[in-house]
Amino acid sequence: MNRPTPPTPGLASAVTARLWTVVAGACPPVLGVAGLVAVWWAAVEVSGVADYIVPPPFAVAAVIGDQPGYLFHHAAVTLATALAGYTLAAGTAVMLGTILAMSRQLARALTPTLLVLSVLPKPALVPVLIIALGFGAGPKIVLVWLMCFLPIALATATPADLVELARSLTASRWQTFVKVRLPAALPHLCSGLRIALPLALIGAVVSELFGGLAGLGVVIQYAGTRADMAFAAITVLAAMSTAMYGLLTAACTRAAPWIRHTTT
Repeated sequence: MNRPTPPTPGLASAVTARLWTVVAGACPPVLGVAGLVAVWWAAVEVSGVADYIVPPPFAVAAVIGDQPGYLFHHAAVTLATALAGYTLAAGTAVMLGTILAMSRQLARALTPTLLVLSVLPKPALVPVLIIALGFGAGPKIVLVWLMCFLPIALATATPADLVELARSLTASRWQTFVKVRLPAALPHLCSGLRIALPLALIGAVVSELFGGLAGLGVVIQYAGTRADMAFAAITVLAAMSTAMYGLLTAACTRAAPWIRHTTT
């Protein structure tokens, strides 16, 4: 009977190093969350605030443990709305950013308009969107798109000196785009995507507060005097946002490994 070959020392060392890298990378976020929970618990205990106003962490954890199906069902609705609007915003923003990068005159003409639109209070448009699109998923997705589009579009920029260098080397427009503009813009694009990601969840929850039938915004709105239920929904929302942010960061790093050396 053939015995399995033991792993070589080199392979074992590589696996150990990989595990250590993963653990070392996960420790700071875990410690940060633990510190936040500790500050939350200490603030509640020291201030003596009533539980029906600000519940302690263990009370919120108990609600999540008692009604996971209810909370995760509404979380799935919020997540679907956020991802739909975010994906639409990312696609259209990258298209616009690419067009602006290819035309300097068009960029000069539209950038001031984009900056003006970026300061508009998007949640104030929810009643108008509901009147125009009804109470379905349409106004919610549009609001998420509005909140995410501009941060991503404004982040798709290419340093002008690199473009001039490519032109001086007689690179074609396509070569300049593929080998210079796209790699140089990826760090900025990933930063814009990371900035817009929490805004997608905020937009989904805000739209649910105005006219939703399901979602974490509805849970918060109808929690009433149950502050523990409202805080449980907020906790699930925060955990979902953190997980999505981590996955997006990992995807950006894998797609363009040089990003970790060009962004903080």
